[in-house]
Amino acid sequence: MHADTQGQSFPVFALAHLLGFDLMPRIRNWKELTFYRPSKQSEYVHIDALFGEPGKHVIDFDLIESQFRHLMRVAVSVREGTISSSTLLKRLRSGSRKNATYAAFREVGRVIRTVQLLRYLSDAPLRRRVTAAANKVESFNRFSQWIGFGNRGVIADNDPIEQEKAMKFNALLTNAVIFHNALDIAEIVRQLLEEGWEIDPEDLAHISPYLTEHINRFGEYSTHELGIQPEAYDPKLDVDFTPLREQDLTAAGLGQAA
Repeated sequence: MHADTQGQSFPVFALAHLLGFDLMPRIRNWKELTFYRPSKQSEYVHIDALFGEPGKHVIDFDLIESQFRHLMRVAVSVREGTISSSTLLKRLRSGSRKNATYAAFREVGRVIRTVQLLRYLSDAPLRRRVTAAANKVESFNRFSQWIGFGNRGVIADNDPIEQEKAMKFNALLTNAVIFHNALDIAEIVRQLLEEGWEIDPEDLAHISPYLTEHINRFGEYSTHELGIQPEAYDPKLDVDFTPLREQDLTAAGLGQAA
């Protein structure tokens, strides 16, 4: 799971871990974050400075152990839908520092985030994947904002249900336009192949479906076209993407080895 700086915190890292997700956010100014030691006696060759003053910033594993059953009950409740993750995270904000559940989530989150930061430092392919994923998300958000241009993108209704409708309808329309763009790109690629052009999958991988130049956001109201049945789209594209898949697998293997 990828996110930006605002999409991560100690409770979020903990909840993602308990639910079986590997949270890999792109964190701004991560070098200013605290790395936590498993014990006061823990010292590390070459990287000990990352953990600050010796004997400090230590994980409270006794607290985690004492709250383990409760942590698992909370995670199961989220998985089963008894409580939503958003409601839980609201309760686990920093204002609830005296809450034992929050403290336990915080300690687990410190462990997971420290491990994630160390992975990020040592694994160049991982850094590239995290950056690429975050860039895609940001591109999608910009495209979605471009689609939802009405009222300058401001949701004026104060009703949470109407706000959710507006966001979901915008997401639906955004994905419909992306699908339309993907079909257009595929059709152009087929035309080039028929003309004898050689399509490099690496070049094709750089083409984004977030294209806007040919889209009329106000639409075209041609009522005579309402009854026209669109042709079935062809999902097959005669381009060999095997080299790209092998590169991804190789990068993943290098990351695991590192």
